[in-house]
Amino acid sequence: MNEATFAALKQEVWEYVHGPLMQWGEQIEATGEVPAAIWQDLRARGYLRLAAPEAFGGRGLPFPQYLELLEIFSRAHGSIRMIVHVMNGIWRPLNYLADDDIRARWVKPCVQGEITVAFTLTEPIAGTGADLHTAARRVGDEYVLNGEKWLITFADVADYFLLFARLEGTTGSEGTVALMVPRDAPGLDIQLMPESMGLTGTGHGHLYLRDCRVPVANRIGAEGDGLAVALRGFLDPSRISIGMSCVGLASRAFDLAVARSKERVTFGKPLCQRQVIQMYIAEMATDIEAARQLVLHAARVYDSGQPATHLSAMAKLYGLEMLQRVTDRAIQIFGGIGYFKPMEIERIYRDARAQRFEEGTAEIQKAVIARHVLGTAK
Repeated sequence: MNEATFAALKQEVWEYVHGPLMQWGEQIEATGEVPAAIWQDLRARGYLRLAAPEAFGGRGLPFPQYLELLEIFSRAHGSIRMIVHVMNGIWRPLNYLADDDIRARWVKPCVQGEITVAFTLTEPIAGTGADLHTAARRVGDEYVLNGEKWLITFADVADYFLLFARLEGTTGSEGTVALMVPRDAPGLDIQLMPESMGLTGTGHGHLYLRDCRVPVANRIGAEGDGLAVALRGFLDPSRISIGMSCVGLASRAFDLAVARSKERVTFGKPLCQRQVIQMYIAEMATDIEAARQLVLHAARVYDSGQPATHLSAMAKLYGLEMLQRVTDRAIQIFGGIGYFKPMEIERIYRDARAQRFEEGTAEIQKAVIARHVLGTAK
């Protein structure tokens, strides 16, 4: 997409976010639900297929350009950002090791909005990675699954679950499989989880698999490829995307805080004229820009096809820690009223905390970074 066309698209997204989506956000907070109309509108405008290849029905934006738009979307309600983020990325693991049949059955329909797919990795009794406990046993042309998954985003609306399990008797990444599990698969029980602190309206599910049967033909890649599909197909670009989501949300909090510092008067002087507040604002602005540039660097490396796992972890780690610092300072500038509903800064403060769990905690990101540094040190 040439610069002029992209600039026009960016302005279009900005106006949409700061107009209709802000209004939708207020409705979500008031009702506790994300209306189906939001999904429909985002799909109709092409905003859920921004980064997918044109051959699949997407708009073909390079990853760094897509992230510039995601930063804007992240200024809106957290549940709306979640839709844009996940739906623009879930096609990647489906396509990572796909053949023409997989692309025709799932990748293209996913990009074109004909099906909704939920990424299904996290378990109640395990971390998010090689210690998977959900077991798969091959019986003829089917896998029989037993185990549990939880905290599964969009479990309430998903048509398929891109679910990761391991073959019985295997350890580590050996024997892991990635399977497309239909919502109506026999032996699958989906129970919605309680309302979360933030991200109001986003449905999360607890999945119980009891002799759940899935065709072998629903496997993405070969046996043993499951974690590669999860990590390199989804988590690397998704962690970079979360880093930019943190930048967008922090930017919104920053703008609100700056405006508040000009409006709020104490002892006859606007807050913005007080040196301590000026120091806060300078630190927040620097933090946001540093995170933005790290994220874009990681995106360029990923887009070039070079290894970017450590950079994706750095982008997410710095982004989420920056977001916590910025939102904390922002609510401090607001004062006590910022802690009350329906102040937007209160909602942002709650939504920001969720970023620390998405696609691995800060501690996981540090482990990934340390492993890379120690493995390449001379």
